[in-house]
Amino acid sequence: MNDQQNPYDPYHPQPQIIGYDAYGQPVYQQQAQAPQQAAYDPYAGQQQAYGYDPYAQPQAPQQPSYDAYQGGGPQGGYVQPSYDPYETYGGAGQQWQAAEPAAPVAAAPAGVPGQRPAPEPPPAAPMTPRRPVPDADEDKEYRTEQFSFIEEPDEDSEDVIDWLKFTESRSERREEARRRGRNRVIALVVVLVLAVVGGVGYLWSAGMLPGTGDTGKQGQNAATGPQQRATIVLHLHDLKGGGTSTALLVDNSTTKQGSTVLLPNALAVADSEGAATTLGKSVEEDGSSGTRESLDTLLGAKIAGTWRLDTPYLENLVEYLGGIEVDTDTAVPDPKGKKGADPLVAQGEQQTLNGRAAVAYATHRAAGEAEAKQLQRFGQVVNGMLRKMPSDAANAASAIEYLQQIADPSLPEKDLAASLAKLAEHAKTGAFKTALLPVGEDGSLAEDAGDSVVKDILGGKVTALDAGGVPRVSIKDGTGEEAVEAAKIVLINGGYAFVGGTKAESRAKSEVVYADDAQKATAVEVAKTLGLPEDSVTKGKPAGTAAVTVVLGRDYEIPGAS
Repeated sequence: MNDQQNPYDPYHPQPQIIGYDAYGQPVYQQQAQAPQQAAYDPYAGQQQAYGYDPYAQPQAPQQPSYDAYQGGGPQGGYVQPSYDPYETYGGAGQQWQAAEPAAPVAAAPAGVPGQRPAPEPPPAAPMTPRRPVPDADEDKEYRTEQFSFIEEPDEDSEDVIDWLKFTESRSERREEARRRGRNRVIALVVVLVLAVVGGVGYLWSAGMLPGTGDTGKQGQNAATGPQQRATIVLHLHDLKGGGTSTALLVDNSTTKQGSTVLLPNALAVADSEGAATTLGKSVEEDGSSGTRESLDTLLGAKIAGTWRLDTPYLENLVEYLGGIEVDTDTAVPDPKGKKGADPLVAQGEQQTLNGRAAVAYATHRAAGEAEAKQLQRFGQVVNGMLRKMPSDAANAASAIEYLQQIADPSLPEKDLAASLAKLAEHAKTGAFKTALLPVGEDGSLAEDAGDSVVKDILGGKVTALDAGGVPRVSIKDGTGEEAVEAAKIVLINGGYAFVGGTKAESRAKSEVVYADDAQKATAVEVAKTLGLPEDSVTKGKPAGTAAVTVVLGRDYEIPGAS
């Protein structure tokens, strides 16, 4: 039902809506009413005297209310003023003020039969003061409250920015990781390619690849190899017991390996005149220089110098080093001790030897004992001495100068100290070994000596002698008789160097064996010298380091034999 309808007259003309107030309520056009009857407002604050209300209590008749904004008096009709929400009051820039309340309207006379009291007009809605509207001719300016949404921070904007930054940084990190991974793979491939190329180049230069290099060059590389060695010969002279002990000290700077090669005194060598002799005799008769040259010729190894160490100097050197430790294989009695006294050297592992005990152990050889046993003890003392020797050249030189021995011209004290310092470094790290040069009963080198010792340790090989040199010849006796001595005399008289003879299985035909084609002419001359046919000369592998080996058969006629 419309607020302005007459509840008691359905045919009452309906007012026209002319606008809406500030609260969204419709504003109607007011019509003139009879002064005797007030308009009825069902929402009026005052209760009607005769209005129907099922919950209302009977009350006394009320005085009709008045409208403070109505221009007429109590007899005038109630007129609702029209409301314009955009209307200004008091002109531009003026504040609206409420009008003074009018006099109260007198109540309609009560008790008139057949006449209802006029309904009390509804109270006017309170008017809210408004801001003044600027004139149209004034400059239009925007106010900050119109753009308040600009200042309000967006809660999602920071989250979006952070997510974008996080996504971008994560993508950059992934791309950087991929780039580093590709660089590492490329670097690894380059290193592998360089390693393969370098390895192949080394094998090609060394002639170790299949189908590269000539056979002769490959054989030479296999014998000597590209290794650098420094070799000195050590002679221990026993001034009390007599005799000498000889060893070769080898420093292989390529493989970082040190070695001691023990040489038996029975080793057959050639003296200065080319005559056959033994190593022991050569040391006593030819001295250091002649023996060094004989060994150099026999073994095909370059020997740099000779270190002569007499037993008193060995004793002083061990004392200077504070003693040595050796695993002794036998007990050595004290020559100055009384009967039943403790031995000078006890048998057992890690025995500490002073200078006097070291000399006694290095020179000890029991009755009927093989020379090789005494040489092995000598090698143990040498190794123990090198383990205690300083590994720097300056301190090693101090130890050598302390001995005050007469140095060999081929090996001054400074050079000797430098060699011993390098050997000491190998001995302290365990890169040191001892080998015994195998020698037959007649003093000749065993057949396997060339591979196990001469070639591998010393780097020696059989080479053709220079013009004017003396060819080395060895003999194997397969006649079943004692023919070595007679053939030896013939060879020495023929100008050859005899390097040893051994026994062989009996055979019918003799042979003269040479290794290199350059030695073929020498082999033919040796055959003629011994009275063997030229067809007995054959190419093969001579024994040891000899240039030519003669294998005597039963067809050989021994000179002077009946």
